[in-house]
Amino acid sequence: MSDNEITYNAVEKNGVVTAIWEMKGRKHIRTIDPRSNEGQQLLSGYKSQTGSEKPESASESA
Repeated sequence: MSDNEITYNAVEKNGVVTAIWEMKGRKHIRTIDPRSNEGQQLLSGYKSQTGSEKPESASESA
């Protein structure tokens, strides 16, 4: 990871994303509200590292 690379970290509490941190290297740039349009766009590709998310299968929607 480069010191100039922008990354996003989801802050979770009890399985709910409470904030999204925009980081440049190890420096916190800003906090994004997960309820905002930008937050929703970022979270659309978010995968929990705990693996607690249940993937939706075709058989469940039938």
